[in-house]
Amino acid sequence: MTEAKNRPQGTPGEVFGAFLKLGLTSFGGPIAHLGYFRDELVTRRRWIDEAGYADLVALCQFLPGPASSQVGFALGLMRAGPLGALAAWTAFTLPSALLLLAFALGAAALDGPMAQGALHGLKLVAVAIVAQAVLGMARNLTPDRERALIAVLAVGLVAVVGGALGQVGAILLGSALGLWLCRGGDAALSPHSFPGSRRIGIGFLVAFAVLLVVLPLFAGMGQGIALFDAFYRAGALVFGGGHVVLPLLEAEVVTRGWVSADDFLAGYGATQAMPGPLFTFAAYLGAVSGVEPNGIWGSAIALVAVFLPGMLLLLGALPFWDMLRRWPMAQAGMRGANAAVVGILGAALYDPVFVSAVLQPLDFTLALAGFVALVAWKAPPWLVVLSLGVAGAVTGVL
Repeated sequence: MTEAKNRPQGTPGEVFGAFLKLGLTSFGGPIAHLGYFRDELVTRRRWIDEAGYADLVALCQFLPGPASSQVGFALGLMRAGPLGALAAWTAFTLPSALLLLAFALGAAALDGPMAQGALHGLKLVAVAIVAQAVLGMARNLTPDRERALIAVLAVGLVAVVGGALGQVGAILLGSALGLWLCRGGDAALSPHSFPGSRRIGIGFLVAFAVLLVVLPLFAGMGQGIALFDAFYRAGALVFGGGHVVLPLLEAEVVTRGWVSADDFLAGYGATQAMPGPLFTFAAYLGAVSGVEPNGIWGSAIALVAVFLPGMLLLLGALPFWDMLRRWPMAQAGMRGANAAVVGILGAALYDPVFVSAVLQPLDFTLALAGFVALVAWKAPPWLVVLSLGVAGAVTGVL
């Protein structure tokens, strides 16, 4: 691997533009986001190869925090350094955060058959996107019988255990089986690397731990610190991301009386209609908090706090991950882990993506049309999002 391959290849502006497009069009939750990322950044832009992308997904599945946002943050870091990482997070997060802030301030509402139909159409987009991702990743990461078997076993484990525990367990199982079944063969690694030394990585891990311990001690000094502490703790304790954060957020803001149960559920419903990460629900909760700071300032504090712990952990882990993946035994384990990632995506394609979106034959037809448009016609994802959103709105009215 040459030194040039370690250097950032793009600019923060390029990263911001790519992730703003994703932030505006990535509907369907974290698993669907990984499909959008793969299509745009692996297949189309070739920022990273398939193996490197799967390695990164596997790492982020292990860490607490929003997995898809962590993957995007790392891709921005790889592409354009620290400013690229910040650009990726900002661009991917900002659209849904601003929409939810507007909703919290009473400037938007999602109601009526047309809006609900459009939302359902966006769920069908997620079916097509995830199916395309599973197909493409299976071709590259399960090319033999051993890895195909690992992927099937991962599907079974996720189906039986479920949740973040099932996902992490599937990757652990895949890694263990990879050590047994995937030794030797092609030892080629992705040429992509991540900036940062192990010393800096340890510093980020220490910062994560210090904030987790110290913030509660100072929460009584002001409501702003208490708000930051509540959302930081929720983001630090979530494995699997997405919907897993909801009970933690409810415990932090509803039980304390900061947000009413009705407002909490209304905001959660609106979040389902937004592109981008579900963690932006924090922007809504910070804005509607019954105690100051709320509004725009409360929204900003909650948003930064809920994402920060996951990013600190990622920055702390990446230098060690880059070193670990170069060991021959680690390479065998990663082949198995990558096959397990395919299985995790395959399980998620069925539940929750397919079962929550395909409710009648017409839904299946529209989802299949989106899949064919992506795979056979090479249609851009934004066009599929727009088309199925419009189709869903029309069927909702009819």
